[in-house]
Amino acid sequence: MSLSLEAAHLIRTAIAPWLSLRGGAQAVEFYKAAFGAEEVYRIEDPDGNVVARLSVGGAEFWLSDESPEHGNAAPGSPAPINVRMILTVSDPDTVFDQAIRAGASAVQPVTDAHGWRVGRIADPFGHHWEIGRPVPE
Repeated sequence: MSLSLEAAHLIRTAIAPWLSLRGGAQAVEFYKAAFGAEEVYRIEDPDGNVVARLSVGGAEFWLSDESPEHGNAAPGSPAPINVRMILTVSDPDTVFDQAIRAGASAVQPVTDAHGWRVGRIADPFGHHWEIGRPVPE
């Protein structure tokens, strides 16, 4: 059974990356301040370790405190799992500046390159984010 073209447009395919880091509760607050993230789901254990699903304009990602015993290590750990996030927004310049004000570091300023208006930041937890949008031809 195949879907009609009209029905296929109703199915939303999404990729939801998962960030392992140290300071999960602080990370949630950073992403709220930097990108306007909303908490969709959150659990916290008695030690303060967090697992959260966040949404930025409907685009979701997960984060949790590292748990090396499960193979989930933060940047800077002996066996780090490196993740680069791509956040597509209508106004990358504004979101880039907002992230810098929230505590991110600029890696590459927002410029037009490869058909995108894009810049790159490093968040306080060591993850790199490219913030951009496609540039109309």
